[in-house]
Amino acid sequence: MESIYLGCLVGGVLFTLISVLFGDWIGDALGGVFDAVSFEFLQPIVLAGMVTVFGGAGILIERYAGLPPAWSLTASVLSALASGLLLYFGYVKPIRGSENSISYSMKDLTGRIGEVTVPVPEKGFGEVLVQMGGSGNTLHTAFSFDGNWIPAGVRVVVVDVEDGTLGVCELEKSEKGLK
Repeated sequence: MESIYLGCLVGGVLFTLISVLFGDWIGDALGGVFDAVSFEFLQPIVLAGMVTVFGGAGILIERYAGLPPAWSLTASVLSALASGLLLYFGYVKPIRGSENSISYSMKDLTGRIGEVTVPVPEKGFGEVLVQMGGSGNTLHTAFSFDGNWIPAGVRVVVVDVEDGTLGVCELEKSEKGLK
């Protein structure tokens, strides 16, 4: 049984080292093959930690606790499960919650307020500066949604997005129409 524990300990340590050194390359090469079968709890860091703790705890328990093999196996499995829960709830889940992204989808621009930087003709395209909150400002090609000419400096609202181009109309006119 000690050889199984030793194999798990060595295998877990090697997996961890390989993941740290070559994890990005391996992930890029596999291209998300395992994303469809992934479970929230079964993260590679959690699994590697559990296997490593199973092996290490098994060796220590078998050598120094003097328990029968079935009891040492049970204690090793419980140690591995406890370490997995500790890793997941103490490290993986808090880190995942702290990930931030400044990306946005073009559909997210619908309803945003912007300012015309290049006049938008009745038929044709101009340019609009849209404020995206934490990620700053972004410039986009725009067309007049209602077919009216919109001069530079006018505040507009994004009504629609078609083929990467924003359909906008004047904010004041759309506010008057709502009242």
